[in-house]
Amino acid sequence: MPERNGTDGEIERLAQAVAAEAERRGLRIAAAESLTSGAIAVALGKADDASEWFAGSIVAYEASVKFELLGVTPGPVVTARAAEQMAAGVRERLGARGAVAVTGVGGPGSEEGRPAGTVYVAVALDDRVHVGEHHFDGDPAEVVASTVRAALAALLERLRSA
Repeated sequence: MPERNGTDGEIERLAQAVAAEAERRGLRIAAAESLTSGAIAVALGKADDASEWFAGSIVAYEASVKFELLGVTPGPVVTARAAEQMAAGVRERLGARGAVAVTGVGGPGSEEGRPAGTVYVAVALDDRVHVGEHHFDGDPAEVVASTVRAALAALLERLRSA
C-alpha cells in the first residue's frame, strides 16, 4: 500500500524510536486500541526486537470490551477518562510498565455527540497516566493513520521524559 503523505514512513520511524527507547530502559510496552483496530500493534510489532519489549495489544473496539476486559467505567467511551482507564487496564492485564491507549471517532459520522476525528490518546508509564485530546481531519483511514502517529509520538515523548 502506498504511503499517505509520508505518514507510513513517519509511523515506522516513530515505532523504531519507541523500540530503541523501550529496550534502552528495559521496559515492556502494551497497547489498547479502539478506532485503530490493531494498527498500533502492527506498527510496534514490526519494530526492531519487538519480542523483547512489546507485550501485545488488546483491540477493544466495542464499548462492552472496554468495560469488561480493560476495566473502563461504563458510560461514554470517547472521553479522556476512558482512554486513561484503557491505558491503565491494558498495562495491568498484560503486565507491562508502559502502555498507550486510543479511543475516539474515526468517522465518517459523529459518535456520542463527538465529531469525526475526535481522538483521545493516553500513555501510562508506571503509575502515571497522561492523556491528550486530538482533532484530526480526513476520511476514516486518514484519521486512523493520524491517530497511530499521535499515539506513537506521545508514547515516545513519555518514554524519553520519564
